[in-house]
Amino acid sequence: MRIVIVTDAAPPQVNGVVITLGTLAQELRHLGHEVHMVTPASFRTMPCPTYPEIRLALFPGAGVRCALESLAPEAIHIATEGPLGIAARRICVRRGWPFTTSYHTRYPEYVRARAPVPKAITYAWLRRFHSRAQRVMVPTETIRADLQEHGFANTVIWPRGVDVARFTPEGPCVTRADIPRPVFAYVGRVAVEKNLTAFLRLQLPGSKWVVGGGPQLAALKRDFPDVHFAGAVDHHDLPAYYRCADAFVFPSLTDTFGLVLLEALACGVPVAAFPVAGPADVVGTSGSGVLDHDLKRAALGALEVPRAAARAHAMKFSWERVASVFLGHLAPFKAITT
Repeated sequence: MRIVIVTDAAPPQVNGVVITLGTLAQELRHLGHEVHMVTPASFRTMPCPTYPEIRLALFPGAGVRCALESLAPEAIHIATEGPLGIAARRICVRRGWPFTTSYHTRYPEYVRARAPVPKAITYAWLRRFHSRAQRVMVPTETIRADLQEHGFANTVIWPRGVDVARFTPEGPCVTRADIPRPVFAYVGRVAVEKNLTAFLRLQLPGSKWVVGGGPQLAALKRDFPDVHFAGAVDHHDLPAYYRCADAFVFPSLTDTFGLVLLEALACGVPVAAFPVAGPADVVGTSGSGVLDHDLKRAALGALEVPRAAARAHAMKFSWERVASVFLGHLAPFKAITT
């Protein structure tokens, strides 16, 4: 099948959405499908307000239309709700082409954390955006239930996966032998919606590590001088950082899944998090981590979780299964001809 994925999230961005879509495309090609990505790389862009690392396509309508017509897809998936996603949706609706979408980020909560925009307004816009999709792919049952409460009627579960051959307990570690232990680590974007201060303010033994870049990095480095900030790290180098941790602390309250949770578990690192969507679906009652409304208690409890239990749970999330589920949710149609 010839599949076109339209996404505003693409390299050089480094986040869960980019990693998920890139790995998905590789797996689909491995299964024999032809996959094309429509990304901001082919358009003039501007920095996203409050998040300059993200580039947004400027006036992409004509370019997206030409891309869809020239690629002649047999299935269209709109992965994000940014300028490219909006343009692709408009074209599909006008032409009567069926398409699917996915919901990766809790945008109402994300926007509310950065600006005084009522969540009800954002949910109403998102509901309209996804309403014409044949199916809206969401990562967990918790997110599906949440969206259904907000009037989304066409949601299906599309889980996430982890490369257990690369994210593994065996291999090098970047920390020095003299680093005070235990090591509590966070890996991911350093931004306000990740609620990192809830982790960094904890009185914990040993050391705290933060691996990742983002708009809050400079401020947090200034406010928490005793924390080791590694900055942005290439995704392929991350296993060496995960392996050094004794517990992976994930303070986010808004993530829909948290791909980094699976990466940490695959490296044999137990998770400590709040019992909210994302951690509740990934970790749950699996015994691979500790979820608690008291994050300090969760972090200390995670030290008692066997690393083998974390690794064993991660082994259940294969990318082959993720790609198979994605294919089953697509809405194939006769190839577009101009």
